[in-house]
Amino acid sequence: MVLLRGIGKRVGLRLLAALPALFGVVVLTFLLMRVLPGDPAVFFASGPNAGQEEIEMIRRELGLDQPIPVQLLRYLGDVGHGNLGRSLTTGQPVLADLRNRLPASLELTFTALLLALSFAIPLGILAALAQNSPLDHGVRLLCTLGVCVPTFVSGLLLIYAFYFLLGWAPDPTGRIDIFASQPPTVTGFLLVDSLIAGDLEAFGAAAGQLVLPACTMALFVLAPLARMTRASMLAVLSSDFIRTGEALGLSRKRVVLIYALRNALLPVITIMGIVFSTMLGANVLVEKVFSWPGVASYALDALLASDYAPVQGFVLLMALIFVAVNLTVDVLYGLADPRVSIG
Repeated sequence: MVLLRGIGKRVGLRLLAALPALFGVVVLTFLLMRVLPGDPAVFFASGPNAGQEEIEMIRRELGLDQPIPVQLLRYLGDVGHGNLGRSLTTGQPVLADLRNRLPASLELTFTALLLALSFAIPLGILAALAQNSPLDHGVRLLCTLGVCVPTFVSGLLLIYAFYFLLGWAPDPTGRIDIFASQPPTVTGFLLVDSLIAGDLEAFGAAAGQLVLPACTMALFVLAPLARMTRASMLAVLSSDFIRTGEALGLSRKRVVLIYALRNALLPVITIMGIVFSTMLGANVLVEKVFSWPGVASYALDALLASDYAPVQGFVLLMALIFVAVNLTVDVLYGLADPRVSIG
């Protein structure tokens, strides 16, 4: 009970501290969209040859004829009431578009992160245990390649190899095969919804579509996770308590997996939170390559069309997710190391 109260107090304090940052994000995004080149009224008129009267009418409908401070105050009032505006591209409220597309991005990001962690942590541990060995050099080479190769290049290479040449992967166009029936929407996560509906065929089709984009993103984030695990393990393995445990006759496996790994996980948890937030906002290239209907590709399409509201809503959503990830990292810190105060 005391632990839960401590966690609740810390979460509340962090949320209060995050409010000024969120306000700054909203204001800065609003101002940046206004100074970027391009006029949405001209874009959404009947074309570059549209009459000035039609353009002015659209500007009045969008409120763009008002001074910037007036527009900002109106926008802040709308955000305070949960209204993020309407997308001129889709014709739908931005909040509804983000709600429909966010599960696709989260499903891709979570799968890629779990895939990256399942390889990065063992590789980092093995590289630390065999420092300066061929295995260590191989892991560092793999990390360097993962950082150097852009995601759209690795994605296209995977499509060429596994879809075009080998024919193992399905057509990389969307979240589920066009010939498979989509399960009823419950959570928005196709893998979860198909299991809830008991539709194993839909689960297999959704999982097949998810493999290549998840592998593409996992290759991109494998490097920082593996390198941080290796560096943290090397620092812990040289500590006094590790040498003491080995001197007392504890098995090498117990020392590494129970004592060393637990202490080495703290920096990994930190970098994991940063990597997750980065993946969610920077996976636009992966979503474009694989025609994945996520929030990043939605924001990019809106930005190219000078559609202000979706871009502003996307940036605010990313800021909220970043705050939530930081809170989760704080809680995990306390669980991984009791010395870290949760209260």
